[in-house]
Amino acid sequence: MRTLIQGGTIVNEGQTFEGAIIIDDEVISQIIQGNAIPEASYDEVVDASGCFVLPGIIDDHVHFREPGLTEKADIESESRAAAAGGVTTYFDMPNTVPQTTTLEALEDKFALAAKKSHVNYSFFFGATNDNVDLFAQLDSHRIPGIKLFMGSSTGNMLVDRREALERIFSSASLPIMTHCEDTDIINRNMAEAKQKYGDDPKVTHHPEIRSEEACYQSTRLAVELARKHHARLHVAHLTTAKELQLLPQDGVTAEATVSHLYFCDRDYNSLGTRIKCNPAIKTERDREALREALNDGRIAVIGTDHAPHLLSQKEGGCARAASGMPMIQFSLVTMLELVDQGVLSLERLVELMCHNPARLFEVRRRGFLREGYQADIVLVRPNTGWTVTRELIQSRCGWSPMEGHMYLWRVERTLCNGHTVYGKGGVDTDYIGQPVEFR
Repeated sequence: MRTLIQGGTIVNEGQTFEGAIIIDDEVISQIIQGNAIPEASYDEVVDASGCFVLPGIIDDHVHFREPGLTEKADIESESRAAAAGGVTTYFDMPNTVPQTTTLEALEDKFALAAKKSHVNYSFFFGATNDNVDLFAQLDSHRIPGIKLFMGSSTGNMLVDRREALERIFSSASLPIMTHCEDTDIINRNMAEAKQKYGDDPKVTHHPEIRSEEACYQSTRLAVELARKHHARLHVAHLTTAKELQLLPQDGVTAEATVSHLYFCDRDYNSLGTRIKCNPAIKTERDREALREALNDGRIAVIGTDHAPHLLSQKEGGCARAASGMPMIQFSLVTMLELVDQGVLSLERLVELMCHNPARLFEVRRRGFLREGYQADIVLVRPNTGWTVTRELIQSRCGWSPMEGHMYLWRVERTLCNGHTVYGKGGVDTDYIGQPVEFR
């Protein structure tokens, strides 16, 4: 199968140019600057006129809820949403049922994805207070790293004993991705909030409970442990200007999520618990600091922390409503909106959503438009107004905080390993992606 993508504007490794891409089966065989396209026979010619041609997005942080929580989402539905959003690779988190904290549970997830995932996949292994001995048995060529919850979150995987944390940081040869919130501070804040506002404080108090200090103290400890043990640390979903003071550090990188870059605490008034997540969306000042850090290297990766819940599970306030939201289908177009606003350049977006995830986790032959690399490619078209409606949403939960929002960018086509997995508004649900290879 030989495919030609022509007429588009290619954005890759800091360069933007008119050109074409030739794909042989699932691999990029030639990248051409300009219009000098070799005369040859092609099985498919894709007219990318008016489109920007980017590497497929790598989302380093998703919760696809399978196994065990499939009333909200599963690998099939959420990988379908990924394909519709231009995401060709995802790394899934371990707080499922059962938790991905044993070798057997990890293998079960790979087996599920091999049957159900419409894009490329891998899975983080979850750290607990007592499974460090399993780290040596993990295959570093198959998984991106170890996920460590240093603050309580969905799935009750809290690791907060200092002895256990020291063992994890001293034993892990793979990258450690941390959820950093200080549970003692959060518990004190929640107790005070309940005393003031009742048993289920309004969601507007969520950033006061899951506070700046709770995030900062936990992130500070993670950085301290990483430096002490020379561990490779990747801090998930940074939310505060104060945490940014801890960066850059040798061997430490940080992720910001689309939600924390787009929303701020004022949005609780209109969107309520639909944007309730852990750590909480904070102030406008924090959001602006995160946006600035996209351009100076303190934030290395943009992910989603895509975490679907049923709308019925989002009812209530700080104590009762579930934390998390589905964002993967609209992550790329949301960030392209920030490009239009001047927050970052299109070249920088590609660095943060494609190149850097591949570099940091040492992904093999993905994340770049290079000859010999897998043909994971997304075509996006600007100046094409459309509105998010419920029927467009691919996630099983059936809702999005972006419902009713009008975008001016559209994902036109997503190619995964050279195959058009999304195009003309539909996902090829017969297609199955590949396991990611690392290092």
